[in-house]
Amino acid sequence: MKIRFADVTFLDEITDIERSCFPKEQAAKREQFKERLTTYPGHFLLLCDDSGKAAAFINGFVTDIADLTDDMYDNSALHDENGAWQMIFGLCTHPDHRHKGFAHTLMTEFLRLAREQGRKGVVLTCKERLISFYEQFGFENEGVSAGSVIGGVEWYQMRLKF
Repeated sequence: MKIRFADVTFLDEITDIERSCFPKEQAAKREQFKERLTTYPGHFLLLCDDSGKAAAFINGFVTDIADLTDDMYDNSALHDENGAWQMIFGLCTHPDHRHKGFAHTLMTEFLRLAREQGRKGVVLTCKERLISFYEQFGFENEGVSAGSVIGGVEWYQMRLKF
């Protein structure tokens, strides 16, 4: 397995993985991924299998806005390469590769990069069942997100301060 920065050549694979991880009303669309890959490719990591095919990914932009809101998913113009906070919009693993530690590997590398870049920390939202997964990395649960309601689901904001 190899970690690499993503580019648009992986657009279809990324979109397919996203669809396997989220219901339609919660999943990012192909056009959103294309914009993300174009605007902030340095904040979009892939874990590729031995054949070079995407097995998992993590992505999100950087901003001075401290809380993650739904408009961030659609508005790449809010990305500020010098921003204080690294957002995470998605951490997804293809069903054929789940329970092998790929998400853990990607998260560890993403956090390392954010620290290395001098960010204040990392912010994400997740469903309640995933809170303990993110706590193992040092994220703290800030409760139900006021700014994220995608798909009519209750999302919890998690923050890791460096």
